[in-house]
Parts: sequence; C-alpha cells; structure tokens
Amino acid sequence: MATVKVSRDTRATYDVERVRADFPILRRRVYGKPLVYLDNAATSQKPDAVIDAMDHVYRETNANIHRGVYLMSEETTALYEDARAKIASLINAPDPAACIMVRNATEAMNIVAYSWARRNLKSGDLIVGTILEHHSNLVPWQQFAKQIGARYEVVDIDDDYRLRRDQFEALLAKKPKFVALTHVSNGIGTINPVAELTAQAKAAGATVLIDGAQAVPHMSVDVQAIGCDFYAFSGHKMIGPTGSGALWGRRELLESMPPFLYGGDMIRRVTLKDTEYNELPWKFEAGTSDYVAAIGLGAAVDYLRRIGLDAIHQHERELTVYALERFDELKGVRTFGTRELSSRAGIVSFEVEGIHPHDLATLIDREGVCVRAGHHCNQPLMDRLDVPATTRASIYLYNTPAEIDALIAAVRKAQQVFA
Repeated sequence: MATVKVSRDTRATYDVERVRADFPILRRRVYGKPLVYLDNAATSQKPDAVIDAMDHVYRETNANIHRGVYLMSEETTALYEDARAKIASLINAPDPAACIMVRNATEAMNIVAYSWARRNLKSGDLIVGTILEHHSNLVPWQQFAKQIGARYEVVDIDDDYRLRRDQFEALLAKKPKFVALTHVSNGIGTINPVAELTAQAKAAGATVLIDGAQAVPHMSVDVQAIGCDFYAFSGHKMIGPTGSGALWGRRELLESMPPFLYGGDMIRRVTLKDTEYNELPWKFEAGTSDYVAAIGLGAAVDYLRRIGLDAIHQHERELTVYALERFDELKGVRTFGTRELSSRAGIVSFEVEGIHPHDLATLIDREGVCVRAGHHCNQPLMDRLDVPATTRASIYLYNTPAEIDALIAAVRKAQQVFA
C-alpha cells in the first residue's frame, strides 16, 4: 500500500497531545474507558477557545445584533461581523458580504435551490450531480427537477471509488445548466478535483455549487482558485458550534436572487404595499440569527488557522494510512474508498463479515470508541456499493495512532463475540 512521507519539521511542529489538551470532552471516560471519538464527519468536538468565546458573549455582551444603538449591541454586532470576515478569509472569499451566515450546509444549499434555481432553471433543463452526494446536495435537486420538469442525472464512481470523468464529460456535452458537487465524500472520503471539474462545468455553461462540509474543516480551501459559483459548509464539523455555517456565492448571483426567508433584518423599508430588501449579506439573514454560534465559529476559524490547515491535513493523512494498514490486518473486513492518498480524506468506511454495522457500532461503543453506523445520508451511494450500511470511522486533528489501535482492538473483540 502507498505510504505518505511527512517531513520531520511537520512532525516537530504538530503536537497532537497539545491539541488534545484544548478539548475538554476528550478527558471523559466512557464505560470506564478513555473516550475515543471517531465520528468527526458527523460533528466535531469543541476546544476551550470556542466554548470561551461563546461564554463571553452570554456573560458580557449579549444583545441582539444590528438593531441596537447601545454599547452591548454594538459590541456583539462587531464580534458577529468580525466572524464573517474571518470565515471569508478562511476560504479566500474576495468579499465578506458575499458570505451568508447559515445554520448548516443543508440550509446553504437549500437557499441556492429556492432562491437561485427557481428563478434560473426551467422545464427541460439538465441538473448534474454525483453518486457521492450527501442527501443535502441531492434531494433538493432531485425534488426541484421533479417540480419543474427538469432532468437530474448523476455521475457514477469507478472501481477505485473516484468519479467517472468519462460520464461527467458526457453529461457536460448535454449542456447542463447547473452542477452540484461534493468536495469530499462524507461516505467514503473521496476528494474530488473540484477545480478541474468546475472549470469543465463552467466551460459547458453551467453554474456550479460545491458542498464543502467535509473539506473546509480538514484542508485549505480557496473558492477563487476553485472557480465555483457557490460554496457551502457547516461550522459544527470544523470544531465550531452547531447551528453555524456559511454560504459563499458570487456577489452578482446573490444580488440577483430573492430572499429565502422574510422577516426582520432582511429589509430596508416596509410599507403596507411593498418591501425593499436589505443589501448583502443581510438580505439572506432574516430574523434574529444565532449570533453566538457565529461568533463561536469565528473563534473556531482562529483556532484552525493557528494550528494550520495544511498541518491538520498532513496529520490526518498519516493517520488514514495507519488506519488502512491496521484494517488490512483484519480478516473478514472490507474497507471502502480509494487507496490513492492524494484523493482520500480521513474517512474509513468498512464492513465486517457477519456483523450488521449497527451491532458492530454498539459493541465498539462499549470499548469507549465512537463511530457512526448507517447509510450516512448517502443511500444512493450505499446502493451503488451494494451494502445496506457501513460502519464509519472519521479522523480529525485531535486523533492519535493509539486511538486507531483502540478501534482495531474493538473490532477484533466484536468479531470474537459474533464468532
């Protein structure tokens, strides 16, 4: 199997134990055993820096943003808008006002479906997706296509779990109006070459949305280099709070789109006969936002940049190599995903012969190890793999080789139970 070389300097600067010390929940014991948290693709744990930032707002400055002229409101508004600027900088967005605060990537992609697609797509148009998509980037387009009489077609994967470029190019030849792609598969960890795919799609005349929920937490992302039109991600997967995330879009597209929700803060002027909408980004942020979560997400961005996204990616890649090597030692175990490490994120989905994934995850939990079992909001992908579900271990910046060993030991023990 291919190995990944990590420079001595990188090893010297990445101190995983120091990182772990910043996450209070990792000191917890489960069933009397040290907690091993390997469900990071679902949600990540939070460092003291994020918890403290949110606690500070509630204790010191809590007040509704944008609307008050008193000190605490102005302080909290400044923190909120500062978080927006940090998020924009993280993904190299040229304009912070084009970063819309949302609750999660699901909401972000539905904004595009309801506000952009309903105005720009029509009956007979082609929408292209992939078999790797999370339901959040599949169901909106599937259902929208049904509602307006458009066509929704997906690109399959090859035997190495990577997108079939021949199918993608064949669909582009049909001149699709919209292409929805995941940056990183949450089901099997495939990293798509989104810059290349976006360039091809744009050349065919398509508008492109990228689901970056599994990319932004783990690697450097540059929306300008990718060249897409929309990019969505969630805060809770990148050590930020639940209820936080962002949608970045090209300003000209966002300005042409109607609001997704109506209410307070997204308006400039209201009369009984008409309403004038606010400017970006507030046009898409109706009502009282979860400003505390957004501020927490800003703190998460600071933390990730302090550690370094490239260093995190390298650490995770090394652990992924180690995990795959350890899984290869087990009999009766099948892992899913490419072995080409440049196209693989730190997600290891697997099945164990004779054990249902839910039973396996329950037994593993008794050893203090948290993994996910199920279809991972990837049911079409599970059908493609010809499995009802998988067990999934997903790696992040605070995981260690010893935790991979604990996972492997737990799988061995489960095999003994079922033997």
